[in-house]
Order: sequence, then C-alpha cells, then structure tokens
Amino acid sequence: MAQLFGLARLAKTVELRKAGNDSVCNLSLAFSYGKKDATTGYKPTTWVDASLWGKQAEALAEYLVAGKNVVVTIDDIHTEEYQGKNGTATKLVGRVSKLDFAADSGQSQQAPEPAPRPAAPVRQPQSGGAPNFSDMDDDIPFAPMPRKALHSI
Repeated sequence: MAQLFGLARLAKTVELRKAGNDSVCNLSLAFSYGKKDATTGYKPTTWVDASLWGKQAEALAEYLVAGKNVVVTIDDIHTEEYQGKNGTATKLVGRVSKLDFAADSGQSQQAPEPAPRPAAPVRQPQSGGAPNFSDMDDDIPFAPMPRKALHSI
C-alpha cells in the first residue's frame, strides 16, 4: 500500500458531512516542493484530495480552515482520472490516517516555560575542624569499606 507523509497547506475550509453512518471531511491539500521558480517566485505544488473519516473527522473539522499548515499521513495514495476544464486529467487521492497541526510559517512558536521548581534547602557548613555526620540518614544502601581495605586495592 502506497503512503504519503509530509507538510501541506489546506486549500479550503473543510465541511463535515455524513456518509451513511460515518462522518467525513474532504481535504484539498497543497504539497510544495523544490526550489522557487525565478519568474513566479513560487515553489512547484502537488495537489492531493484526501478524506478524513469517523470520530477524527468530527473532532478536527472545526480546526481545518483554509491556509492552515498540517502534517499529514495519507494511506492508499493513488491517481484517479477526472473530467477537467481542459479534458481528462489525473489527481492524487487517498485517505488520511494521521493528522497534526504544524506551526504557521509566519508566526514564531515558542515553547511554554516550565513551571518553577521549589528551591532545595541549602545546608550551611559547620565551622570547626571535622565535619559532623550526625545529621546524615542511616539508610545507606551499601556498607562503607574499612580504611585499611581501601589501601590494599
């Protein structure tokens, strides 16, 4: 089964409709590729007609507006012939299996700042010669080696 994955722009706002007992949205997707044309200033575009079915269509229909960038995976991608203005033509069609929204190219998207962590209590060093280990926990997961054993290693 052929599959297409990529970033596309929605050409028109989708309309949710019923097909039997299922909900469906038809998407007209523009996939741009390659370098900009020197005369037009635009990248070449491949147009794909895809359908979005079921609960996914119901949940996303209101957000699928013209001009929105989407990252989409289309399953069962194939060509179909249709009668166009200039005679018979072909188009790519398929069924959307995954869809996510991409950041719009004109807007900078910043990651939300993480919640501040509470500051850890700072222990003050004790003054005077040897350190005091009386405040340390007794739950040490290993037994310390005797000093003589360390020198023999």
